[in-house]
Amino acid sequence: MSINRYYLESMEHDFQKINNKKIYAFTSKDQFLDFIQGKKSILIALNAEKLNRSDPELDDLINSNIGYPDGIGAVWALRRRGLDATKIAGAEFWLDIIEKYHHEKSFYLIGAAQEVIDMTVTKLKTEFPQLDIKGYRNGFLKKEDTDLLLSDFARKKPDIIFVAMGSPKQEFLMAEFMKSYPALYMGLGGSFDVYSGTKKRAPRVFISLGLEWLYRLLKEPTRIGRQLNLVKFFFKIIFDRM
Repeated sequence: MSINRYYLESMEHDFQKINNKKIYAFTSKDQFLDFIQGKKSILIALNAEKLNRSDPELDDLINSNIGYPDGIGAVWALRRRGLDATKIAGAEFWLDIIEKYHHEKSFYLIGAAQEVIDMTVTKLKTEFPQLDIKGYRNGFLKKEDTDLLLSDFARKKPDIIFVAMGSPKQEFLMAEFMKSYPALYMGLGGSFDVYSGTKKRAPRVFISLGLEWLYRLLKEPTRIGRQLNLVKFFFKIIFDRM
């Protein structure tokens, strides 16, 4: 039995399989925060694009861990299956984790450019003076860097590890880490860039309406091909093809 599956044995919560991927349904951020307490697993953000993608290796990784709805398409798919679900934005939820657990848990941050991770750590220490950051480094890793990180984990024993390197690269890296150092991991994509102010997230009005995808499309018209895939996803859900 894998380490991941061992720590997930006791998990009892509503979920659905969508396109061979297990996705948990949470009714609030607080419910999710309570659910992950004490868990040693990987938190994986799932949106319509990821759910629509077919990758057996990634699917197995998702099913062995905790996939959550980080996108209105994923929420809609869960609701179509009869589950009460709300969107959990990973770009915000990692800060909710810190807010709730920084008095009792320690953290490690990996990802982004060196300047960005430096700014991120400085800002976090300003906002959370008691935050215990065991270590951090940029996201440009060689094989020897991965080995050094595992040694650092073993020595400093962080409870929660954030990895911001983009998907699916970050998921596979966290899975490798998990084999040698079980902990709570969370993939963050470009969240350090947003938090540090290097990049801007969609305006609040787009986020509240579930139209963050539209804002990104307007800013990056080359994403149109990816958005067409989302249309296919919605039709598959409507006609129960997933």
